[in-house]
Amino acid sequence: MRLAEIRCYPVKSLRGHSLQEASLERVGLAGDRRWMIVDETGKFLTQRQYPKLAQIDAVPTESGVALRHATLGTLDVDFPDERAPTETVVVWRASVPARVADSAGPYLSTFLEKPVRLVYLSDATARRVDQTYGGPHDRVSFADGFPLLITSTASLADLNRRLPKPIAMDRFRPNLVIEGAPAWAEDAWRRIRIGDLSFRVVKPCSRCAIPTLDPLTGEPLEGNEPLCTLGQFRRAANGGIIFGQNAIPDDCGALSVGDAVEVVKTGPSNLL
Repeated sequence: MRLAEIRCYPVKSLRGHSLQEASLERVGLAGDRRWMIVDETGKFLTQRQYPKLAQIDAVPTESGVALRHATLGTLDVDFPDERAPTETVVVWRASVPARVADSAGPYLSTFLEKPVRLVYLSDATARRVDQTYGGPHDRVSFADGFPLLITSTASLADLNRRLPKPIAMDRFRPNLVIEGAPAWAEDAWRRIRIGDLSFRVVKPCSRCAIPTLDPLTGEPLEGNEPLCTLGQFRRAANGGIIFGQNAIPDDCGALSVGDAVEVVKTGPSNLL
């Protein structure tokens, strides 16, 4: 098995990009989901409520992030420093201190037609992973719940054989895509090694509606796919529709496409 793709999403729910190599930190890939759009109350916004967020590229720069849209153009946003306003923002049930990037507010507010702000997670230790699945020292960025989402090319191929029209992996917004494992083998993984780095595979990923949207436009695609087909054979006991596995890194270091992947520990299928 090998690491086939690395994907990073600098701003939560904006477009992501494939990388040939990346630095891994305890909160996930360096630069992944360190920025987030919030409303006037500080609550996070995603493609679930605003599908057209898929139309904005977010490209890391040395000084911050560049936002790019076909109509609005490009806006370079610097990392907010210690002089920037700090507020408590909400992502799911977590309240997290973040710095406000004031320069991005008008650009994003114009695009969404409502007052919003862009915030930056300057303290990567601020948000703990759900302690049901992680340890006291495990942390996560502005990702939904876990530092990494791992998927498998064979599982996508099996799904595509069942779909009316095949789809690409970017519909699922993974971080790490693994090649060479049997379809759905990841359900039984508990610990894996990629290159020199160790990962705990802690929880299957229940999918929201985002995979049913065009990843470049945010437009809904026909037939509620792939969730309709996945729901026929990939339902968890709680009713969630599963594709991919959430993981927590044990190490920091470098990852590269082509790195060898080894399954260190397995257990009963977690699709129960």
